[in-house]
Amino acid sequence: MYNLYVDGDAFANLLKPILLKQIEKLKIPTFVVANKKINIGKSQYISYIIVEAGADKADDKIVELLNEGDLVITADIPLADRIISKNAHAIDHRGELYTKDNIKQYLAMRNLMESIRESGEITKGPKPFTQKDAQNFANQLNAFLQKYKP
Repeated sequence: MYNLYVDGDAFANLLKPILLKQIEKLKIPTFVVANKKINIGKSQYISYIIVEAGADKADDKIVELLNEGDLVITADIPLADRIISKNAHAIDHRGELYTKDNIKQYLAMRNLMESIRESGEITKGPKPFTQKDAQNFANQLNAFLQKYKP
């Protein structure tokens, strides 16, 4: 049995009912970690963990609690890298499954873009979150849950 962790800092509202349905259906122990109350929904399987405000406090708590094989939902690429290094799994809110094969590429691209922004270049932010992104997330989550049934 694995645990599910949600990095609550940037969790899209469109995904909450999708995730809640799977948590309830499969009875997945779930921990929502953030520096403020993030409500996914009411479930006996969901625990909410509030951490103090500060850079990476929620990320550090997730990594501290994480066990091999657990699943984390996060849009934070450096956190995903830490998760993968602990032999756990990470899916982002747009449905990307981070793996040992692709995480370093995502991290390098993220670091490059950060470097460009720090040099004063104005870059486009992330594209708006869409219903298609929510569908991609639902499909990836479902595929993961089918492969690693609790």
